[in-house]
Amino acid sequence: MIISAALVKQLRERTGAGMMECKKALVETGGDMEAAVELMRKTGLAQADKKAGRVAAEGLVRIAVSGDGRKAAVVEVNCETDFVAGGDDFSGFAQAVADKALADAPADLDALMELDLGGKTIEETRRELIARIGENMNVRRFELIEAEDRIGAYIHGTRIGVLVGLAGGDDELAKDVAMHVAASSPMCVSESDVPSATLAKEREILTEQARNEGKPEAIVDKMVEGRLRKFLATITLVGQPFVKDPDITVGKLLGQHDANVTGFVRFEVGEGIEKKSENFAQEVMAQVQGV
Repeated sequence: MIISAALVKQLRERTGAGMMECKKALVETGGDMEAAVELMRKTGLAQADKKAGRVAAEGLVRIAVSGDGRKAAVVEVNCETDFVAGGDDFSGFAQAVADKALADAPADLDALMELDLGGKTIEETRRELIARIGENMNVRRFELIEAEDRIGAYIHGTRIGVLVGLAGGDDELAKDVAMHVAASSPMCVSESDVPSATLAKEREILTEQARNEGKPEAIVDKMVEGRLRKFLATITLVGQPFVKDPDITVGKLLGQHDANVTGFVRFEVGEGIEKKSENFAQEVMAQVQGV
């Protein structure tokens, strides 16, 4: 059967696959376009599954904010290389996922992946993108945040994204605090939010340090409490020196504007992912062997 170039072009536009793969699919299905699309999708899924074991530690953070500025979503979508992360297809997919997360507010990641994205689920779209581009990709995580008055949103480059919920203040303050969170990466808003286990562990460490310094037991407790206060100042948002004016803390800045931070989230691409280390020769050999 003769397959026209126009038919191959049409299938290629619908699937994003290579010309030879499209022609082969059309030959196998007797020129039936829908059957060929289904076959290509099945093949694409198999290719995506084969790539699923490869480490995807690059990628993008994307943010979507509601029209009234009081709700927002942040997502991290990963791939294997920064080259793919900089591509329009990958970037567009990541932003579409963020927009969908904001619009539908799914309960968890599994629910997010089942949401419709232009006639296909996000999971189906992800797998087809893997087949077309040739790299493993994952929607790693997302988070939704809602604020009493406003949300400060900030993306540093493409790798760090921050949302800050604010009660009071103004938009400029909200953005400034979001920029601070991006730069300083606090653990939580205030001392009351620090997990008790974290406090207990730090107190134990500081106590041992003081004793190892040969300090009298009578003053160890006072030393530990003083050092613990300094520790809390470094890990809490309100205790940290404000990045744009280190002479004041973020807490004092908020007080000057009669504002409070109701919550924040900070995503950084690849944090916590163990990257696979390979030398160049091994990488080339892996490609030659089709791994």
